[in-house]
Amino acid sequence: MSSEQRKIRIAVVFGGRSSEHEISCVTAGSVLSVIDPDRYEVVPVGITRTGNWVLASGDPRSLRIDPATKALPSVSEDGVELALPFDTAGQLMTVSPSRGTERLAEVDVVLPLLHGPFGEDGTIQGLFEMMGVRYAGAGVFSSAAAMDKVFMKAMLVGNGIPTSPYVAITARAWETERKKVLDDIAELGTTVFVKPARAGSSVGISKVRDSGDADAVIAAVEAAREHDPKVLVEAQVVGREIECGVLESEDGGSPDVSFPAEVHVAEGFDFYDFEAKYLSTSGLTIPAEIPEEATARLRAMAADVFEAMGCEGLARVDFFYTEDGEVLVNELNTMPGFTPSSAFPQMWEATGVDYATLVERMITTALRRSPGLR
Repeated sequence: MSSEQRKIRIAVVFGGRSSEHEISCVTAGSVLSVIDPDRYEVVPVGITRTGNWVLASGDPRSLRIDPATKALPSVSEDGVELALPFDTAGQLMTVSPSRGTERLAEVDVVLPLLHGPFGEDGTIQGLFEMMGVRYAGAGVFSSAAAMDKVFMKAMLVGNGIPTSPYVAITARAWETERKKVLDDIAELGTTVFVKPARAGSSVGISKVRDSGDADAVIAAVEAAREHDPKVLVEAQVVGREIECGVLESEDGGSPDVSFPAEVHVAEGFDFYDFEAKYLSTSGLTIPAEIPEEATARLRAMAADVFEAMGCEGLARVDFFYTEDGEVLVNELNTMPGFTPSSAFPQMWEATGVDYATLVERMITTALRRSPGLR
């Protein structure tokens, strides 16, 4: 087959060094199961927990949560190692003791199905731009700003988009100004949520019921600091959790927004933490049962957030909707989960865009962009 006739070659990159390694693997398994093999040739690229790049198994069955044991998949350290040459755009190289170094065929586009630091935070996006290869999703700055919830909130406020009150804790402030930090947290209100500033999948989050209890706050901050030296503390917002999926327009116009979904946390869980999200019966109501006016406002605000943050490809915007009708932005995810239980594909399914079409749109919008600096 000539180069003009060959299939489009996609590198599906998953795993990674963050605490969301396993969820990235599950996302990749779901995506790999629907990529059209008649149109695309897939190169499955796994990044191990230690940061090694390997040629991984492309079998979706190996990338699922075990229904019996709840065991999570991961990228094996035993795969053939990959190297990234920068002399030829889009190529990968295999490195093995038996065969030495060999070039793989050129990759046309990368699907970086990575969550959390070293994947969703602009770092790998910068690598792909240096390599001169197209990739799906948000660019370097948008990825970095959305991943860091402190900068995300600052950008939202700067664009007139409402969000909840918060206190940001840097490593320096925690070591040298702890009393002031604790005093600022106490002023947020009785109940606060403490979370790593640059993590997702509800990893490392604690709910503190008395913000004036210094010992409880310190313990929660230290738990968050196990995942990130920078910590965000937010005032509790009493309201319903509503989410919207956003897709880059196919015709270059305003982004498309899904029907909103309401999150219902399973019984026995105090809030929507990691286990409630992935390992429980927590569910969604789609469309969310809210007034039509509120639905329209949420969808419009989701598009505004997508544009204000400079997103591309796809994103999920999470809101709080209060009893008095106030809408506050909670988070923005530039690479939302694609697991079977994830809200993003479920919202689009209800809106009329099935899972395979979602993946196809992620690929096609990435292919139409020029490689390099965006």
